[in-house]
Amino acid sequence: MSRLFSVREIARQAGVSDATVDRVLHGRGGVRHSTAAQVRQAIKDLEAQGAQLALSGRRFMIDVVVDAPERFQREVRKALETELPLLAPAVFRARFQLHERWNAAACVAELDRILVRGSQGVILKAPDVPEISAAVDRLAQAGIPVVTLVTDLPASRRTAYVGMDNRAAGATAAYLISQWLGGSPGSVAVTVSNDFFRGEEEREMGFRGAMRSMAVARRVEYLPGSDGLDATVRDLLGTLLDTDPSLSAVYSIGGGNKGIVAAFHAAGRAPAVFIGHDLYPDNIELLRAGRLNAVLHHDFRYDVRKCCRIIMQAHGALAGHDGTEVSKIDVVTRFNIPVGY
Repeated sequence: MSRLFSVREIARQAGVSDATVDRVLHGRGGVRHSTAAQVRQAIKDLEAQGAQLALSGRRFMIDVVVDAPERFQREVRKALETELPLLAPAVFRARFQLHERWNAAACVAELDRILVRGSQGVILKAPDVPEISAAVDRLAQAGIPVVTLVTDLPASRRTAYVGMDNRAAGATAAYLISQWLGGSPGSVAVTVSNDFFRGEEEREMGFRGAMRSMAVARRVEYLPGSDGLDATVRDLLGTLLDTDPSLSAVYSIGGGNKGIVAAFHAAGRAPAVFIGHDLYPDNIELLRAGRLNAVLHHDFRYDVRKCCRIIMQAHGALAGHDGTEVSKIDVVTRFNIPVGY
């Protein structure tokens, strides 16, 4: 375990007491397994952000709180650790709370812990439910700016939303599917991970509205509650395939795309058109294999850089206001996968 950082630095990064860090460093008992893992992860985060810590400038400690599948967590962490050194002369350090299948009460408890220990800002991806919005309001009241990422909490006092125009993304998917299916018959399945993620809801609404205007007779089957996980979405779609022999296309909003492929394979069928979101490794593999027709992608590095700029602006450390322009939507096929993916 690294000794490049003081107990105080590690404790601040992990959000625990100095005594807890000391016990973990020296292998003493009395520390829960989850807390010890949190301390070890804090040291890894400090090591990953080491180049940033060597810089001089105004310092910002931010918290990244995300409810999402692991693939999304990895992309956000990677994007932040790439972008933080580029924000010089400002010096950013990030603490991460990244969870899969998190419940709202646990998210609220984490936001309230941040309120108690202090932070210069929070980057948040969470469901749009009243208790989380209320926790965001408490942070705002204390002068801690909250920037929502990818999915919004518009009824809260969050400082800004960063991400694509989700209704436009859904309409773009409807356009692509309508063009590729043409006049052929068949229904379309739309999968989402969680009904309470505002961004996913808006994508579905944009898709359904555009599909009505372009192919009013085409039936849209809605599959909620997959959690974006392969096994769950495979089971949900497998049940639909058993009952709907006309299903010919899928718009995967919430992910779990290998599960979608597996469900079609088990049914002895293949979708005529399959649209997903984001250039995760699984999606790149499916694109290259011709299993995904297109992925709607936005640049995570651009998004997290914008989040940090908004936090700096909220503290008066940077002029201007970056909270109005949405992220660009790229349509990526197997023929134009960006370099580096």
